[in-house]
This record gives sequence, structure tokens and C-alpha cells, in this order.
Amino acid sequence: MAKIAMLGTGLIGQFYTQALLASRSRDEVVVACSATEKNVKTFAEKWGIKHWTTDFKEAIRHPEVDLVVIGLPNHLHLDAVREAAQAGKAIMCTKPLGRNAEEARLMLEAVEKAGVFAGYLEDLAYTPKTLKALEAVRNGALGRILWTRSRETHPGPHSDWFWKKEFSGGGAIVDMGCHCIEIGRNFIGKDIRPVEAICWADTQVHPIEAEDTAVGLVRYENGALSQFEVSWTFRGGMDLRDEVSGTEGTIWLNHWLRTGFEVFTSVGLGGYVAEKAEADTGWLFPVGDEPGALGYTAMFLDQLSAFDAGKEPMETFYDGYVVNAIIDACYRSAQSKKWEPVQLDVWRGKTGVSADQHVQDYNEQYQLIKTEKMPDGKTKLILKDKQTGEIVQQVQE
Repeated sequence: MAKIAMLGTGLIGQFYTQALLASRSRDEVVVACSATEKNVKTFAEKWGIKHWTTDFKEAIRHPEVDLVVIGLPNHLHLDAVREAAQAGKAIMCTKPLGRNAEEARLMLEAVEKAGVFAGYLEDLAYTPKTLKALEAVRNGALGRILWTRSRETHPGPHSDWFWKKEFSGGGAIVDMGCHCIEIGRNFIGKDIRPVEAICWADTQVHPIEAEDTAVGLVRYENGALSQFEVSWTFRGGMDLRDEVSGTEGTIWLNHWLRTGFEVFTSVGLGGYVAEKAEADTGWLFPVGDEPGALGYTAMFLDQLSAFDAGKEPMETFYDGYVVNAIIDACYRSAQSKKWEPVQLDVWRGKTGVSADQHVQDYNEQYQLIKTEKMPDGKTKLILKDKQTGEIVQQVQE
């Protein structure tokens, strides 16, 4: 059972509170905090929260609170984490953990020094389809993962601070690339080290200093490649898609658009449609359970269950730090136009894992390149001779 201080009452605070109250009835948000008195008072009344304040330090140190959920703008994460760690409170922080890897590392050090529970709120790693796909991957259904692709695009963020580089730390990469990068890490394996990244980024539409569009590649030590596409210029709502390709199979996921709930109306739905929906007439794609579809419900179930059990959740502050380090490499690459190393001062996974370790032997003489069923029912094998390097084919009845 958790007594929670909710820091932030914007869109993310709304989703978080809705998911918290829906998933585990024994938990309670006892304090709400926002910079604007009118907003936080309205929020507290809507959700039946007993206490509210405009001072996040006061919210953190409230005597009823044992868990702090940080849904604040990015530039406030470090101060809020430090304050909560010093107060001995458990912490859950929204994505991205920091504006850069240095901030994320300082947050990681703060919670580990204080010995408090710390969970990284990366909701899109917890969507129902993602969790099902991860189960299949971990059961070996796709073999060794070779490539992932994650896409998140929409018309742009809902609050002004996202568009201010000094507050957010960047544009679409830090805002949405953090989701895509961590989804790729989950499928490839979090214990596999990311070694380098290359990224193109540009400001195509909006009059801002940060990038509104980017495409990047992250290469892992075992040869796997993870691709991300992010944009604040996509029209037509929010597009969330993932693909995973392995030696034995493929998974395609579409989380948001055209997923089975479609409505046409010439007069409008008369209210909210879905996050980042651009219209309320014509063909619309509402979402039956928005917090569930976006992963919030499963995320808090995992995080709070881990908190109760004194264990690590699926997504930790260390994960947030690694993601920030990859993002930093992407920003350097966008400037240099070259592959840039992922600089990790702290690495807790495997080392020395290479693609060569995964070559499949066919027999003592050959390595297997490919097996294919032919139209006549026979099986063709493409093989490589281990000694000579010659590539040959054999047909089996």
C-alpha cells in the first residue's frame, strides 16, 4: 500500500492518477502539487485528493507520503529526486529521467546513496502488446534479435515547456526517442551494451531551437541494430508502432492508429477523442481504455508491486540513465554527421558479446546460412565451408 504525492497535474499527472486509482484500490494519492494554485486545487477536487500545495518540497515532506511520483517538466526532475531521496521517500520519475546523462547519473547516485526505491516511469515499455511481444521474444519465438524499429510521431507536445530547449533538454529525440530507445533495449536485451549511434535531426516545421523530427540508429555490442523515428510534425493524431526482427521470426505492433475502434461522425463526438487527436469529426479512432493502451496501468501495477516486495521494477533509474546516454550520443551525431560512441560511465550488463558467437553450425564441415522449402516440396540448404569459405547449396528430398 502506498501513500503518494503526485508532483504535476498536467496531462501526465492526469494519466498517472487515473491509472493509479484504477489499478490498485489500496493505494492513495494523498497530496497533489502544481505550480499553479488554481490548477492543483481543481485537480485535487476532481480526484478526491485530501491535500494540495504549490511547493513540491512541501508535498514530498508531507508526513503521510511514502512514495513520490514525479510528473514535472524535465528541468525539475533532478531537484525533485534529490529532495525525495534526502527525505527517505520512494520515488517514481517520468521519462526522460534527465535532460542528459549527467543529470540522470546524479539522480541514480542520489537514490542509491539514500537506499530508496526508485522506478523509471517508461509507460510505452508496458503497453499490453509490448508486454505480450516481450514474452514471446524471451521465450525464443524470434530467435536472436537482429533489428528493432520504433516509431512515435504526432503534431507536437501539449505544454509550452516541451518547446523550450532549456527546460526540456531538446526536442522530439529527448521527448519521444526515450520511449523508442528503451523499447528497443527491451527487445534486444538490456544486458547487451549499446556501443554507438548515428542520427539525423532537423527542425522542419516549427519556429523553435530544438529538433522537431529525427531518425536514428543505435548499434549494440552483439551486432543488433535499433532504429527510431520521432516527429512533432506528423498530422493525423499519434502514430505508435514497433517492429522486431529476429533470426526465427518477426513481430509488428500498432498501438494507437487503426487498431479496431473506428467511428465516423459528421457532427462530432461531443468531447475528448484520444491523446493528440486533431479533429472530432470525420473518421475518428477513439481508444476504449487509454491508460491501459498506453501502458500506464500495467506500469504502475509492476512498479507498485515491486515497491511492496522490496524488489526492482521492470524499469529502473539505471535504465533511464542508459537511455539518456544513448540520447546524448544521438545529439552528438546529429551535429557531427558521424557514428558517435555511447558514453556510459556506469555499465552493469554483459561485456564482450559479439555477433560471431551466434553463428549456427550445420555439421563439422559447414555453417548454415539459410534453409528454404522449395515449390516441389524439397528443402534447399545454403551452406558455408568452414575451412575454405566456399558457399554451396544442397537439396534434400
